[in-house]
Amino acid sequence: METLYHQTNKQIHEVQSQMGRLETTDRQSVHLLENELQARIEQIFTHLERLEILASKEPPSRRQNAKLRVDQLKYDVQHLQTALRNFQHRRCAREAQEREREELMSRSFTTNDADTSIPIDDTLQFNSSLQSAHRGMDDLLGSGSSILNGLRDQRGTLKGTHKKMLDVANMLGLSNTVMRLIEKRATQDKFLMITGMLITCVVMFLVVKYLS
Repeated sequence: METLYHQTNKQIHEVQSQMGRLETTDRQSVHLLENELQARIEQIFTHLERLEILASKEPPSRRQNAKLRVDQLKYDVQHLQTALRNFQHRRCAREAQEREREELMSRSFTTNDADTSIPIDDTLQFNSSLQSAHRGMDDLLGSGSSILNGLRDQRGTLKGTHKKMLDVANMLGLSNTVMRLIEKRATQDKFLMITGMLITCVVMFLVVKYLS
């Protein structure tokens, strides 16, 4: 299990490093890089499935720790998957806007008579401003979606960790006072997470309301 764990952890760090190249890669090569990253992420998920099986077969004294380590790897790769999808969403939106701009630039304008003209410069300026607003909204919505996904993933991880901590505490025979402190901390973490989600939703609503 240790060999596969270290190999999977190394792959996650390599994907994290390659993610930084997405913003600087040219349009012709970015699709290839996205496909490569997606393939590596899928391979990591396959390794995690194998690690979960191996962790369940560990001796009881090491099983809980092994499962926690696997959960941390799963949490990291889920964030990478979310970040990749958000980048693809923003890239598709930018490409669609560029196509619309090119179509507008290449469109031929005609006049009905000699005294009628079309204010092309004003139209292009308005379209450019509109596209900038759309890009800002896409970036904010993408960031909000990433935060919400991260909070949901963190909630699942915290719940699993809380249950495992209680199991370990029961095995070790900790006092009821310590058990209550653990449960109180888990409740506080849950409250903070829900508050963060509500604030994020309010910000996204205000952005959509006043920028759309």
